[in-house]
Amino acid sequence: MVEEVNEELPSLSTRSRSRVLTTGSLTDAVPQRLKDVDEKAEPRIETGISELSQVLGGGIVPGSVILISGDPGIGKSTLLLQTAMNIAQERTLLYVSGEESERQIKMRAARLIEAGGRTEIPDKLLLLTETSLNHILHHVKEIQPDFLIIDSIQTMQLDEIESTAGSITQVRECAGKLRELAKMNNITVFMIGHVTKEGNIAGPRILEHIVDTVLYLEGDRFMSLRLLRSVKNRYGATSEVGVFEMLEEGLVEVKNPSEVFLAERMVNAPGSAIVVTMEGTRPLLVEIQGLTNPVGLGNPRRTPIGVDINRLFLITAVLTRRIGVRLGEQDVFVNVVGGMRIAEPAADLAIAAAIVSSAKNQPVRADAVLIGEVGLSGELRGANKITARLNEAAKLGFTMAVIPRVNQKTRESFPKTMQVIEARSLREALKAVLLPDKDSSQ
Repeated sequence: MVEEVNEELPSLSTRSRSRVLTTGSLTDAVPQRLKDVDEKAEPRIETGISELSQVLGGGIVPGSVILISGDPGIGKSTLLLQTAMNIAQERTLLYVSGEESERQIKMRAARLIEAGGRTEIPDKLLLLTETSLNHILHHVKEIQPDFLIIDSIQTMQLDEIESTAGSITQVRECAGKLRELAKMNNITVFMIGHVTKEGNIAGPRILEHIVDTVLYLEGDRFMSLRLLRSVKNRYGATSEVGVFEMLEEGLVEVKNPSEVFLAERMVNAPGSAIVVTMEGTRPLLVEIQGLTNPVGLGNPRRTPIGVDINRLFLITAVLTRRIGVRLGEQDVFVNVVGGMRIAEPAADLAIAAAIVSSAKNQPVRADAVLIGEVGLSGELRGANKITARLNEAAKLGFTMAVIPRVNQKTRESFPKTMQVIEARSLREALKAVLLPDKDSSQ
């Protein structure tokens, strides 16, 4: 998240007024003994979209403040409009837009209704096009909704503050007022946030601290898959991910993401390896593709898509020094299929296998999954939640897995249908999964 350093600071009188706007006691709280605190779980409200509910930790906590961010055109407004129509079947919801007209929103809603097979727009879904937060708060006081959607926080402004909408001061103070509204009145507030060209949430860093939950909607606008990722959640696990597909009826849940990521895989093609990665509590099978190509002139390139470039540098160095694969005169490309981004080191082994498979023209066994972190000495280091990963692979028909030897302690819980090979080093793992040269076998 980036703060603009060239913005003029508000005047002293403005800062004094804005401080009065956001300070004050939310409740008449008094100290109490910790052991006397009611430990009952917060009641959850279903969103009507199971993937969204999972990312939120099992549903919406009343009175929470949720920020959804992502690239322009990725589907943030569509997702929230779908959620609004589900919630408004039973609860009053006010949808506030500072970017689109009533007609534009109605046209989108009508399209979602028609394509999704719904009957009509719920009566409890109310629409307001307004950018003045004071006017919005006035309407909220009159309507008393259960839910409030702000699209987007960068278009909102307080009349008492002299800076323009979207400035650091406006975003901070508007978010603070909305948080106060949510906590004092038990109203759940959804906010849509813009991103900078670097992909960070635009505005002050404090915006992420004000809200209870931060969700990112990721994906390529030119592809149909969308990933909804939780990066902060006071009421659930972080790093949870929901998978959607953008269709005419809006964002449609993908019940089995692993099948989607592997649907177009070419079996026994050199340069392809399968990893089971953990996204929060969910194991996902993802194809990693590697390609090596002799370089003509100049320095060889290292081009990762969906993988950290420093991780790729490390793996290629280990392959060159410890395994003897000559990559110094080769361009190396690595791609995570489906637009996924993998940050965990447990994908190292699959990345290395895809690169070696392409360099030697030896396919990786099509029925094998590879899990493990690669160390600088060429050793394999353990991965967490190994049983959950193997069970997910077994469900999709994989019969072989290569894992670090340190993970053999949980062997009793491994699926019986899989042959599990525990390798101590990268060399052992590659020897177990690489098939003979494809050209020589034909």
